[in-house]
Amino acid sequence: MITFLHGKLVESLPTQVTVDVNGVGYDVLIPLSSFDKLPSPGNEIKLLTHLQIRDDAHVLYGFMSGTERELFRLLINNVSGIGPKIALNILSGINVTAFRGAVASSDVKALSSISGVGKKTAERIVVELKDKIGQAGALEASSAGRALSDSDQKINDAVLALMALGFKQPEAHDSIRAAQAVLGVQASVESLVRASLKKGA
Repeated sequence: MITFLHGKLVESLPTQVTVDVNGVGYDVLIPLSSFDKLPSPGNEIKLLTHLQIRDDAHVLYGFMSGTERELFRLLINNVSGIGPKIALNILSGINVTAFRGAVASSDVKALSSISGVGKKTAERIVVELKDKIGQAGALEASSAGRALSDSDQKINDAVLALMALGFKQPEAHDSIRAAQAVLGVQASVESLVRASLKKGA
């Protein structure tokens, strides 16, 4: 499995880039959300990738952030009828935070406004992903609407991390708050999560 490419950006288009890795050129399909974050051609780039092996081709999909790749994989692995092409359309049409918020609030209208996503597909996305990202999505989307202090941002990130590990939202929030009370406001997200997991073990 090719998990990332680190090399020189040779060419960039809104849907595809070419990366030179030690003299080998890789064509990689990307969403618009990643295109906006690309450096200028000729500069160094690290692109997270997902390799799709088909009968007729090996296709690389690239992402400038881990959250984009995570959402791409969540879509193609969990929602029936969604392949890599529609998953890229979704990432191109809505940012990850807004997508999670739409799933959490069952906003079929917002999801079906994305190119290539009809009402039935949008309903399927909500049904099949709500349990997986619903609570964390609601928390993340609500916090995105206001500026968080550094301390609150750490708590938010740590709570989301615990929820991704299976904690319920109130339990995760209480556990992280307790950990921060002990470790102090300067504690990193990683330290808060680790302390909470140790306490819960």
